[in-house]
Amino acid sequence: MSQSTANAHWRPKAIVFDLLTGLINSWGLWDASTPSGSPAEGRLWRQRYLEITYGTGTYVPYEDLVRKAAHEVGLPPSAPEALLSEWGNLPAWPEAGGVLRALRKRGYKLAVVTNCSTHLGHLAAGVVEKSTGNGSGEGFTFDAVITAEESGYYKPVKAAYEAILNIMDLKPGDVLFVAGSAGDVQGATNAGMKVVWHNQIGLAKKGEAVPLKEAQTLDDALKEFL
Repeated sequence: MSQSTANAHWRPKAIVFDLLTGLINSWGLWDASTPSGSPAEGRLWRQRYLEITYGTGTYVPYEDLVRKAAHEVGLPPSAPEALLSEWGNLPAWPEAGGVLRALRKRGYKLAVVTNCSTHLGHLAAGVVEKSTGNGSGEGFTFDAVITAEESGYYKPVKAAYEAILNIMDLKPGDVLFVAGSAGDVQGATNAGMKVVWHNQIGLAKKGEAVPLKEAQTLDDALKEFL
């Protein structure tokens, strides 16, 4: 029996998203912020940033981690400054708005847990909210957004995921987590949540946890819940 079949009758009360990879195409901005403007530099920098962030645990300033990762892969200070200055222009994945509207119509609570500073996390979440509401005839707002700075922890520390449960008064079994980065699959599973993995750019698997589904698009990852 497949995992999707085994869970065919399970429905979460809330669907919680990783923001910067699960809902937003942040990879393009990282690439564009490098001197060459290329994936060759951007991917190396972003991968090092993910390694540093996922190994940090207790919150330290997010912007410092972005700068540290750039320095360690040999990029000049202008790269992280360009990234941070353009943060408000991060684009949601093309299908994100339609998926969020459909999930809201199905009655799910929708939330975000992001490894980010309070300012940058809510700025990026606001971009998704605006793009989701535009053209739909009604506005869109997440039921909750919590950043690493607000919880005090970076994912995949268990407490980072538990923070959204406390805010929304939910139990882990009430939640479907939509992972973007590989570490979120294991981290959210360890926190007791079921997980689907929106792996748009083909990141390598980490850990032993197996998501209910892995897909290259958000709508395919969440097909069973739309």
